Amino acid sequence: MANSRQYYPSQDESMSPTSVRSREWEGPSRWTEYLGPEMASSVSSRSSKHANSDGHVQSSGGSTKALNIQWVVQMIEVAEGLMAKMYRLNQILEYPDPVAHVYSEAFWKAGVFPNHPRICTLLSKKFPEHFSKLQLERIDKFSLDSLHDGAELHLQSLEPWIQLLLDLMAFREQALRLILDLSSTVITLLPHQNSLILHAFMDLFCAFVRVNLFAEKIPRKMLLQVYNLLHALSRNDRDCDFYHRLVQFIDSYDPPLKGLQEDLNFVSPRIGEVLEAVGPSIFLSADTRKLRNEGFLSPYHPRFPDILTNSAHPMRAQDLANVTSYREWVLLGYLVCPDELLRVTSIDIALVVLKENLVVTLFRDEYILLHEDYQMYVLPRVLESKKMAKSGRTKQKEADLEYSVAKQVEKMISLIVVLVAAFSEVHEQALQLCDTIHRERRILLKQEIGRMVLFFTDQPSLLAPNIQMVFSALALVQSEVLWYFQHAGIASSRSKTARVIPVDIDPNDPTIGFLLDGMDRLCCLVRKYIAAVRGYALSYLSSSAGRIRYLMGTPGIVALDLDPTLKGLFQHIVQHLENIPKPQGENISAITCDLSDIRKDWLSILMIVTSSRSSINIRHLEKATVSTGKEGLLSEGNAAYNWSRCVDELESQLTKHGSLKKLYFYHQHLTTVFRNTMFGPEGRPQHCCAWLSVASSFPECASLIIPEEVTKFGRDAVLYVESLIESIMGGLEGLINILDSEGGFGALESQLLPEQAAAYLNNASRISAPSMKSPRVVGGGGFTLPGHESYPENNKSIKMLEAAIQRLTNLCSILNDMEPICVINHVFVLREYMRECILGNFKRRLITALQTDNDLQRPSVLESLIRRHMSIVHLAEQHISMDLTQGIREILLTEAFSGPVSSLHTFEKPAEQQQNTGSAVEVVCNWYMDNIIKDVSGAGIVFAPRHKYFKSARPVGGYFAESVTDLKELQAFVRIFGGYGVDRLDRMMKVHTAALVNCIETSLRSNRELIEAAAASMHSGDRGERDASVRQIVDLDTVIGFCIEAGEALAFDELLAEASGAVLEDNASLIHSMISGIVEHIPEEIPERKEIRRIRGVANGTGVAGDHDSEWVRLILEEVGGANDNSWSLLPYFFASFMTSNAWNTTGFNIETGGFSNNIHCLARCISAVIAGSEYVRLQREYQQQHQPLSNGHHSDENLDSEFQPRVTAEASIKSAMLLFVKFAASIVLDSWSEANRSHLVAKLIFLDQLCEISPYLPRSSLESHVPYTILRSIYSQYYSNTPSTPLATASPHHSPSVSLIHASPSMKNSTTPQRGSGSSGGAATAVDSGYFKGSSSSLYGQDHYNEPETGNSRSNESSNNNNKQRGSSRRSGPLDYSSSHKGGSGSNSTGPSPLPRFAVSRSGPISYKQHN
Repeated sequence: MANSRQYYPSQDESMSPTSVRSREWEGPSRWTEYLGPEMASSVSSRSSKHANSDGHVQSSGGSTKALNIQWVVQMIEVAEGLMAKMYRLNQILEYPDPVAHVYSEAFWKAGVFPNHPRICTLLSKKFPEHFSKLQLERIDKFSLDSLHDGAELHLQSLEPWIQLLLDLMAFREQALRLILDLSSTVITLLPHQNSLILHAFMDLFCAFVRVNLFAEKIPRKMLLQVYNLLHALSRNDRDCDFYHRLVQFIDSYDPPLKGLQEDLNFVSPRIGEVLEAVGPSIFLSADTRKLRNEGFLSPYHPRFPDILTNSAHPMRAQDLANVTSYREWVLLGYLVCPDELLRVTSIDIALVVLKENLVVTLFRDEYILLHEDYQMYVLPRVLESKKMAKSGRTKQKEADLEYSVAKQVEKMISLIVVLVAAFSEVHEQALQLCDTIHRERRILLKQEIGRMVLFFTDQPSLLAPNIQMVFSALALVQSEVLWYFQHAGIASSRSKTARVIPVDIDPNDPTIGFLLDGMDRLCCLVRKYIAAVRGYALSYLSSSAGRIRYLMGTPGIVALDLDPTLKGLFQHIVQHLENIPKPQGENISAITCDLSDIRKDWLSILMIVTSSRSSINIRHLEKATVSTGKEGLLSEGNAAYNWSRCVDELESQLTKHGSLKKLYFYHQHLTTVFRNTMFGPEGRPQHCCAWLSVASSFPECASLIIPEEVTKFGRDAVLYVESLIESIMGGLEGLINILDSEGGFGALESQLLPEQAAAYLNNASRISAPSMKSPRVVGGGGFTLPGHESYPENNKSIKMLEAAIQRLTNLCSILNDMEPICVINHVFVLREYMRECILGNFKRRLITALQTDNDLQRPSVLESLIRRHMSIVHLAEQHISMDLTQGIREILLTEAFSGPVSSLHTFEKPAEQQQNTGSAVEVVCNWYMDNIIKDVSGAGIVFAPRHKYFKSARPVGGYFAESVTDLKELQAFVRIFGGYGVDRLDRMMKVHTAALVNCIETSLRSNRELIEAAAASMHSGDRGERDASVRQIVDLDTVIGFCIEAGEALAFDELLAEASGAVLEDNASLIHSMISGIVEHIPEEIPERKEIRRIRGVANGTGVAGDHDSEWVRLILEEVGGANDNSWSLLPYFFASFMTSNAWNTTGFNIETGGFSNNIHCLARCISAVIAGSEYVRLQREYQQQHQPLSNGHHSDENLDSEFQPRVTAEASIKSAMLLFVKFAASIVLDSWSEANRSHLVAKLIFLDQLCEISPYLPRSSLESHVPYTILRSIYSQYYSNTPSTPLATASPHHSPSVSLIHASPSMKNSTTPQRGSGSSGGAATAVDSGYFKGSSSSLYGQDHYNEPETGNSRSNESSNNNNKQRGSSRRSGPLDYSSSHKGGSGSNSTGPSPLPRFAVSRSGPISYKQHN
């Protein structure tokens, strides 16, 4: 026995020419390398025991031919191995065209042939001429010398493929001998009598034809010629031993069909007999109407639906499982045996099959063009037969033969004429109709297999009796699916010289998905009820034992006097059948039995009784048992053979009929069709399971004799599954995005603004009811009448929405229930992919939605988009057995988490999360910092204290600043990003503010001497020295800008804290109330413990602390170590020097915003916060230095009692510093006033008033000792009384006092006189305006009210009444006029009691003290 060889050995003695020659006639064992491990081992053991010289295996008695059936199976396997090697060679050589001698560049670089194209191509073209006659030295002397030098190396690379040629030659001889043996000895080869041997014989026949047709696709001539040249160059011009025999072999098969027609001429009559016998099954399979109407594939009777088991056509329905093989037999049989077309029914059989096919597959995805080969090799033989018939007719006339013989010759001639005409038409019909024919067949199978799945799902007990019908349905579907992909992209020509026409195969055919899904579901049903099928098969086999024993005892069989060998085989089979375990209850799945011996014995019996050399043949057995009125002995045995396979080979049967592993070679086109059909109008989400499960069988296509194929096919199968999963998840993502669009759920959320609704109603009321069924568009606003969605022409979007929802829910349900897809060692769980897809899509849409085309998306809009997407996720989550909501929360947390919350957490952010989290919140926070706090775009950002938002002179990106900074937007930001987002933005503003405070400290230190001098002069009252010192302070305006920017950050952070508190109160009211309660009971101690400080930070971040600004600045100073020297004690004097800045010259108060035009009101917030925070830090540091614990670790009673004193001391110190600032700031303001320059006076006085209002440590009455409040009241009265009112709808002569307070800038009033009714006003903003009067009134009526809230109904009413009373006496010349003219009486024309009895505004002077009656 020869050892099996590896595929690509580097140096192997078996590859030498001597070894090749010695292995040529070793018998069956020589093919072990082409066989699988199991078959190779069985062949080796068999040949080692019974090998003889002629290669046959001898056994006792009449079973001499019994083992030939094993040889047939072996040779079929050898043919597969030979074609696998040729396929691999073609792959290595990049698919050359040896017939046309076309070779690519990769062909010469593959390393098989020497890279000398001229010599190699010439040798191939001149085949079979010997190289010595070609004068190669004249063609390419350099290449010839190079070949001589590297002859041994090139011989090594060619030896494996020369061995392949020798194996092809040996296979031809052995296979032909076996085919001839079977053809000459087997009595009958009819499907209904001897189907087992028939299939083995025809499979060997077709394998033999395929091998030799495929051999034409490899460069056989070049391979042999180049090898012989190299051999001669290295062996002194001596040819290799097998050269002439291989030349004869290759030449006889050039072209292959001529050699095949000559070699198989001796079996042509048997082939014609077989093809005629399978004709009825082929006709039936082509008649879709008959298949449908007579229910060949229906489990119930077509005409009697009550009969659940269909016994109308049991044998014919089972025979449909073999139709694919029958068609292949016809195509190849008539191709190599053209004389059989002259039979009566052969033309019809051939035309039916030729009309449906354009190619015949040789191996994997290699094929030949069918009609072209028929035209070139079959039609000439038919015409030759016509000539012979005509010449025979002439001779018959001369010989005056009988009339009947002459008639037969005439009939043959007419038949040939019909055949020639039919061949000329069938190609045209195939080009036009083949796809239509198969599409109709696919539709039939789609319907039938769908009904079959539903029926067996409902009636699983009927699956086992109809298992053969299930196999037939699977085989037909398998054939149609393979045909579809085999013909995709095929181009054929009507003749050899005609233009090539591509076959129109629809790549969007949805039936493919239905067929794949039907096959998958039907196979799953069989596997689910496999125990029931086995139980039924075991029961049938047990009953068949009695029937066979009965038939063996009939008189006919007894009279035959069977020989001992045959009788012993029958008795052996009966004993096996009687010993089969009986299925009992639920124990069927545990039964394991091997029935291969029964099948081997039955094949031995068939080989004996079908042999012409046997004394007892198949006809004797049929005649002996047919008189019983029951099934004959052979029929019972064949049925038992088939049912035995349903016991221990059911999975292999299912794989044979239901496997689509050959689709691996078309997996790229498979992916294309899937993408075109899955999410098309007729696609079904449930089909994706079948498309994916196909890949599980792809690795089975790999040939074991080519090891690298196993790895490559497995890798391609994994890539195919990944590609399909990517497409499925892309479709899932597309469905979600369709719903999450303005045309999807967004259309359901669209609402009219109030002004749009008003216009809608006004337009609708003016238009009469439409006479047409379809509603008309109303007005120019594009609004439609109510109910327009209900009309058919308008409800397409609703239908699209419903379809998308249905597809999404179906797809989610299917993917959730799908079993894992296993490909080699890869397991694909679709639920996990779906989860990652949904969550990944949400993350991508979140990042995308953060920014619009222009700039940042409004947080409220972003929140609504997130909620809309969440509703879609919740819809999908109802059909998925996993928590997607938790995943969404994790993504939001990941995008919001940029580090631990500074006031809550004590851990640091892990290093591995530095780059992976917080990207979304980082984008939003950076935008707010750059565009609102820093105003890098120069949009004129101004904080509006009255409305609690920031305004901009022009849009910041796509929105004005007020659209993204009001409390509603900040609350939406808090709801989206939570505490982590708030803390991130807070930390960014702290860092920014810390830098600004550092600049203030730097300026304070650098100008310390000047500030000390100015402070001394302020206390001494030396105005000249004070002004001189202040003027020398460096970069005063720059520091003011820094302070204003810090004040903006303070204002924004307070808005953020207020929004956080509101969200916390809405969503976690208990926590909010707990924090509020804790704040009230926090011990007021300095220094504060870390826990107290963290609690205070939490309270400050949620807006429940009393003084947000000072606490915030205090935390900043503690973190950066600020306020650590005595220079900070000069802070009030430094801030007071700000009153001398030129920034006040361009400052104007705006009552609409409650602030100044250049945002200088934020300076007041900064001054208050920085003074308070620095005093806290300074006193805390001093207290820590002075109050150290005693050495024994105990405090004295005085220390315990004084722990709360520093807090009070700090507040007193802050108040003292603030009063000091107010005193000297007011002094500088009033001292700098002059008649020529007083434009800045009003702004400075309002600024000081606002500072007193903002600071919790400074009573409102503090300013009165320096600036009489009558001046401030006069200023405010001037601003509000000169503001025209704006009605809500139309102008009216009667206005409410609260409405008449229009929000306008003083600068606009100076330039123009506003008209009554112009401008716009909001009720909420107007109501807040009155708050600016109640603060002053509190200082008038007593200092006990300086800590009262800023708003109140009583104060608002008083302020409104006072404004209304003073409007008539306000002056148009300006807010203050210190002139000596017009000293007349009061110009007040108000009536009724006044809430301010001491003061009235005079036209002649700023203040007039008089007593009212």
